[in-house]
Amino acid sequence: MKLMSGNEAIARGAWEAGVVFAAGYPGTPSTEVLEHLAQCDEVRAQWSVNEKVAFDEGVGAALGGLRTMVTMKHMGLNVASDAFMALPYSGVNAGFVVLVADDPNMHSSVHEEDTRFFARMAKMPMVEPSDPQEAKDLVGVAFELSERFRTPVMYHSTTRIAHTKGLVELGERREMPQIPYEINAPQFSTGIYRHRLRLEVEARLEQLRKYAEEFPLNRIEEGKGSPQPFDKLRTQSLPIGVITSGISYQYVREVLPEATIFKLTMIYPLPLRKLKAFCREFEKVYVIEEGEGFLEEQIAAAGVTNLVGKALFGTIGEYNPQRLETAIKGTQFPTDFGQEIAIPPRYPMFCTGCLHRTVYHALRDLNAMVAGDIGCYTMGALPPFGMVHVNYCMGSSVGNAYGFQQAGVERAVAVIGDSTFIHAGIPGLIDAVYNGGKNTIVILDNSTTGMTGQQVHAGTGVTLKGEPTVKFDFATLARAVGVRHVAEVDAWQMLEVKRAFKEAMQYDGVAVVVVHGPCQQLPEMKEREIVPYLVDREACYGCDLCLALYCPAILKGEEGKPRILEWECVACGICAQICPVEAIYQQEIAPAECPEA
Repeated sequence: MKLMSGNEAIARGAWEAGVVFAAGYPGTPSTEVLEHLAQCDEVRAQWSVNEKVAFDEGVGAALGGLRTMVTMKHMGLNVASDAFMALPYSGVNAGFVVLVADDPNMHSSVHEEDTRFFARMAKMPMVEPSDPQEAKDLVGVAFELSERFRTPVMYHSTTRIAHTKGLVELGERREMPQIPYEINAPQFSTGIYRHRLRLEVEARLEQLRKYAEEFPLNRIEEGKGSPQPFDKLRTQSLPIGVITSGISYQYVREVLPEATIFKLTMIYPLPLRKLKAFCREFEKVYVIEEGEGFLEEQIAAAGVTNLVGKALFGTIGEYNPQRLETAIKGTQFPTDFGQEIAIPPRYPMFCTGCLHRTVYHALRDLNAMVAGDIGCYTMGALPPFGMVHVNYCMGSSVGNAYGFQQAGVERAVAVIGDSTFIHAGIPGLIDAVYNGGKNTIVILDNSTTGMTGQQVHAGTGVTLKGEPTVKFDFATLARAVGVRHVAEVDAWQMLEVKRAFKEAMQYDGVAVVVVHGPCQQLPEMKEREIVPYLVDREACYGCDLCLALYCPAILKGEEGKPRILEWECVACGICAQICPVEAIYQQEIAPAECPEA
């Protein structure tokens, strides 16, 4: 037994199931699955440039005979959806499982999305765990399902499943022989043979519907969690039953320990015959599921009329025991589990020495209109900067800035991170050049995929396995696609950054500025020797220009003059560069110890 998070358990399940190839793109709450798989010598685990590429690579590996897993968060499935929708037409050779992790309540996402509907659109079977043990075991089940029906399988997870920890009983790895690939164009060339394959999709789905009725991990539990076989339902009509799946199952057990529950683990296709029989036993059946009414709508469409679901529990955010208790019983779930400590609210902010602080400070001085993208720099929309004026999805900044320029908005600037640019920004750049754009693209090269936890990418020169590889060069690519004005600057040279931005914004055409500055959370940045900056209180006259950087290391001290916290300073030097009287200096002293809270 080992204490594991859901993501770690999923990775362990993939290893035990004999996975050989795994690919994905970082995105909370799915990231750690691939990171844990990368620690397994038997698995070729890799970060791909985006989810579409990862999915395509996974298809090739599965057709070539290797058990394959592809991982992504819900927004990543949007990117991979073209391939996702096409693959069920051909089916697979070896097992293929795509892990998709939704983020109810948008803990680390720009929107909520219920990706379960993708499986239904693609006519792809889908499973969902409810705890870490099941998260591990269900991976092997998904691969068996995939190979039995020669279909890709969607493995649906959510934030609470991904990050919940529990004891997991471990197993051994099952080495799977590579299934030989044989050229078979009528099966795998879906664009040509689509009409015949369309019939095969429906035939397979009908087989899956029959299988769902016998799927052993769909079960009825009567009170206190004791499993009941389907043929031993009570004959008298009971007041309330519950249909649920995933993490919601845990909440139901906590709030309604005496309830009779139909726990679904294979959530598409549904065992509608058994669900209808279950519902006939009760006056009222609660359908409790996060997100949209995926289960409820299908069961209602099958003719069941005694369901209570989204009308009571709602579709926004994530569920918890308090929410269900209030909705079902009209009472407030107890929350006095400990003394409540009031913490002053604070917006998320950039780390000390973050390159994004320099960029937004410079763009603010130039009165730029900024189209933002997805990454740490998204926080530039928040006070005190307020410098990201629009922000939607991966890669959107480049196209948005071009569109604003077409609408006559001057000084439109796209701000996009290095990993995001590789993921989805390149097509927009090519399009702007091709169509004669006159906007500026700022690429923030911090040598990592920062917001999801400092993952490597194609611009770092290192693979997920830690192997050295080709390092993508942003300036070279910009020139290669026809950008005539390309500049590269050091993020911690404020005057150079401002000058580069000003020249780019004045250029009559597409201009690219690459701002280089490693993320302060990278190990090499944390381990370097730091000589902090200090304020000469005699020279300082309290103009507060340094405070306008909103650096966590700079506070307002005595007499209204700034003070630098030596233990917080990372010696980026930006404050010294903007001080008009050179009152900020670097001294060769050991940094002070951080005082105890």
